[in-house]
Amino acid sequence: MFLSFSINKRGFWAICAAFLTGVLLGLVRMNFSQPAAVDAAVQEGIPVPVIMYHSILKDESRQGKYVISPSELESDMKYLRDHGYTAVTVRDLIAYVNDEGDLPEKPVMLTFDDGYYNNYLYAYPLAEKYGMKIIIAPIGYYTDVFSETGEENGNYSHLTWDRIREMQESGLVEFQNHSYNMHASEKGGRMGTRQMDGEDLQTYTENLTDDLQMMQRKMTENTGYTPDAFVYPFGLISKSEPEIIKRLGFQCTFTCEERMNYLTRDPEKLFDLGRYLRPSGRSSDAYFRNIGVE
Repeated sequence: MFLSFSINKRGFWAICAAFLTGVLLGLVRMNFSQPAAVDAAVQEGIPVPVIMYHSILKDESRQGKYVISPSELESDMKYLRDHGYTAVTVRDLIAYVNDEGDLPEKPVMLTFDDGYYNNYLYAYPLAEKYGMKIIIAPIGYYTDVFSETGEENGNYSHLTWDRIREMQESGLVEFQNHSYNMHASEKGGRMGTRQMDGEDLQTYTENLTDDLQMMQRKMTENTGYTPDAFVYPFGLISKSEPEIIKRLGFQCTFTCEERMNYLTRDPEKLFDLGRYLRPSGRSSDAYFRNIGVE
């Protein structure tokens, strides 16, 4: 009788011990595992989607991969606003990585390549309407050409320095470097800012440096603002190019690689930012959900 009671007692205490062990392990997981997961998420970085636009035209026959309609752009901005996104600039990112500012809960970047006049006609008013900051990377040579002629046509002309100053002073539009005159796509010649076949490194470095510094000077002289970022024409990058870009003082670069960016306090995260091209013909909801912007 005594033996039977002893066995049951041992079983009882074994059950209690197992129960307490489970509770303690649960507390450990609550107190340590969850913060570890949070730390891992912080280390991974803040997701920053960058959307790439070019031209904006009402003519449906010209809309396609690189041209969208004003109504599509407005729909995009409304979608982003309604889903809690805040449009940020390069300087916002630089302030964040330098620990001089924070980013909004859901940041997004809206970039416009080449500096078409129709960006002023359509993107600028929509930026004002929806409170969305935008980033325009003009080709300096064409800005000079149309500043001299004074011609403003939404179908083909580029921004003038007067329009650039006007938009910049609004605080809604930031301008970055897209080269002064290295945006050509010549058969057998240079493609964007990429090094040509047979061009030695020293010559290439000098050519690239002269062109980008020319654009920096033009921006500074005409606006009082010096760009912080370089936007690779066509997204083409030579092997030696990133290091040259950094030596010229740029703190950020944009590619055409379609992927999400994850920003930390590491300044290196600002180089080779990916961008999602926004073509015409898809609803804002379908487009943004496809790239994970919800």
